[in-house]
Amino acid sequence: MSRPTGRVLTLLELLQSGGIRTVAELADRLGVEGRTVRRYVDHLIDLDVPVEAVRGRYGGYRLGPGYRLPPLMLSDDEALAVLLGLVAGRRAGLMTTADTAGETAAAKIRRVLPERVARRLDTVLESLAFTASPGEFATPDAGVLLTIADSVHHRRPVSIRYTDRDGQRSERRLHPYGIVAHSGRWYVTGTDPEIGDDRTFRLDRIADARTLPGSFEAPEGPGPAQRVLSGFATAEYRHEVTLRIHGTVEQIRARLPATVASVEEPAPAAGADPATERWLLVEVRAEQLDWLPPVLASLDRPFVIERPDELRGLVIAFADRLASYARQA
Repeated sequence: MSRPTGRVLTLLELLQSGGIRTVAELADRLGVEGRTVRRYVDHLIDLDVPVEAVRGRYGGYRLGPGYRLPPLMLSDDEALAVLLGLVAGRRAGLMTTADTAGETAAAKIRRVLPERVARRLDTVLESLAFTASPGEFATPDAGVLLTIADSVHHRRPVSIRYTDRDGQRSERRLHPYGIVAHSGRWYVTGTDPEIGDDRTFRLDRIADARTLPGSFEAPEGPGPAQRVLSGFATAEYRHEVTLRIHGTVEQIRARLPATVASVEEPAPAAGADPATERWLLVEVRAEQLDWLPPVLASLDRPFVIERPDELRGLVIAFADRLASYARQA
């Protein structure tokens, strides 16, 4: 593709994104002068693309209303970006129940590419290796995902049919204010209007979603991602652990992320450096305790176990094992 032709197609892409584009903006994006932009516009008009000139101080060019987009056209870099995105999304579990959609989309793109470009992309994909094995995740229904996303965008209540981790089925009402992708899964977070508390649901466990009449206001405070992480840290588990750790929030978070622990940071005194090490309250909820002693050891910070006593015994036993290993010749 010659450079002028490529720039004309890039100009079309810019105009397709909507709104009025000034000559100065288009010239900057295309790396040409203003008069060259006008010549490219003439090329598009010759191809029956209805480009309109808008006069005035904030004038420029825009596409005429009702213009139907031509077939998809991708540059080499764009095609590579799309294919790599499909591969990464499939391995990360960020797909819908239409499990073959990513494969068929990639095949369609590969099929229409010029052979030279296709060979180069195949070389990249064949050479690509991952350090982590692909995850196996339950994926959400595409219809559920789109319905909830629409409810989030328009602030509409939604009714969902949900199956919890114990297999209990229920119908819930939710004011959804965010969809969050985390560790290969999709989550929706929102407020349960019946109890007035935040709730987080896995999208793959939602069998059906229906938009309800009415609207709601999104709450102020942490965003959806932070609310989901906080929900993980405060979910009901077998053990509730309370610790006092001397350090900074950054030091603690390096070993106990927000998905695992909540950290209560007292307000620093006036003029105090927030990076100064202090005693912080840390709460952890866990099904098992055996993973905590190695984590506390890796922190290498003074700590006090407030509860449970079982953890204190596990830490002492772990320390004794380390000491015995160190004494061996």
